[in-house]
Amino acid sequence: MASTIQTVEPVIQLKGEIEPKDITYGFIRSKVPAHCFERSALRSSAYLLRDFVYASVLVFLALKIDLLPSPTLRVAAWILYGFVQGCVGVGMWIIGHECGHGAFSAYNKLNNVVGWAVHSLLMVPFFSWKITHGRHHRYHAHIDKDVVFVPPTESEVQNQKPTLVSKFVELVEETPLYHAITLLGHQLFGWQLYMLFNVSAGNKSLPKENSEKMFRNSHIDPIGSLWTNSQAPLIAISDIGLLLVGSALYYLSGQIGTWKVVLLYVVPYFWVHHWLVAITYLHHTHPDVPHYDEKSWTFVKGALSTVDRRFGFIGRHLFHEIIDYHVIHHLFPKIPFYHAEEATNAVVPYLGKRYHLDEGMYMKSLVDTFSTCKVVTDADSEGAHHWKLPQSAGKKLN
Repeated sequence: MASTIQTVEPVIQLKGEIEPKDITYGFIRSKVPAHCFERSALRSSAYLLRDFVYASVLVFLALKIDLLPSPTLRVAAWILYGFVQGCVGVGMWIIGHECGHGAFSAYNKLNNVVGWAVHSLLMVPFFSWKITHGRHHRYHAHIDKDVVFVPPTESEVQNQKPTLVSKFVELVEETPLYHAITLLGHQLFGWQLYMLFNVSAGNKSLPKENSEKMFRNSHIDPIGSLWTNSQAPLIAISDIGLLLVGSALYYLSGQIGTWKVVLLYVVPYFWVHHWLVAITYLHHTHPDVPHYDEKSWTFVKGALSTVDRRFGFIGRHLFHEIIDYHVIHHLFPKIPFYHAEEATNAVVPYLGKRYHLDEGMYMKSLVDTFSTCKVVTDADSEGAHHWKLPQSAGKKLN
């Protein structure tokens, strides 16, 4: 790494009034009102129906864009459509996410059917994602076993054999242009790379030995390294969903034209997964939130190594508050999103400094965090891996 990297005291806004000496899972759960764990299939379905209505109205309006009198208006309308439909798509994605956790309803079969249908529509392999996402929840912030956004340690970086590419990156890695290009790639293709190659996962996160063969660490390979043998049929069912939707899109492209399908579906698809990558990254990456080694990690430590943030109307209405109340979701993933605010407010006073809330500008936080949080220290005496930050990071992330 470049020589300007050093460890500095991180900065974050903290909320909380009292802090018990030992915050246990049972202690936290006892503070959540019992009705927050109630799951209503009717209420969840109503939110999903609302999102489908939004999406349908947007498609109906988009099909009228060609009637606009000027090319400038048509281009502007398609750009606006892609952005708004992408936001609506995130909401639908979150409903599928609820299904994966069993928070959509109390009926497991209904959760699986709805989740498979919704995620397939968004070209997401539902059961594949559900399985690896479950591992993420079980081992969040574990330096070896978490499956998303696991950072390299100092030792790992130092032990890497230098290559021409790594030497070039070391020269340019702190330039604004390098940050811009890599962040753009992260947002455009991060989801696809995770689905196809399981990038950013921990070294010990797989049930099988990591394969060196291309796509064998993929979410779409039923016999790949991500699954046990008994899970293979579920992965195949996920793939069938992708094939059905892919075939439908291919058919539509022959009926209305490839470019119209790109504008109606592909552009919002990239918006959806841009937001999902950003949301997941910022939930689990912050200079004040460490990772833990095998000896010191606990489920509660991992769950509380999550950061709640704010994203205004879009976050609360279209994104179903997934950004605002994610700490409680990691503690109790079966709490439906519509109870998350109440449950959060119930437990925050008892978490003290172990509850993390960053109310800074969301997109600025994405840029600043991506340019600073790259490597963690080796484990300290308490088994924590803290972020190594540039000298200016304290002010930048404040």
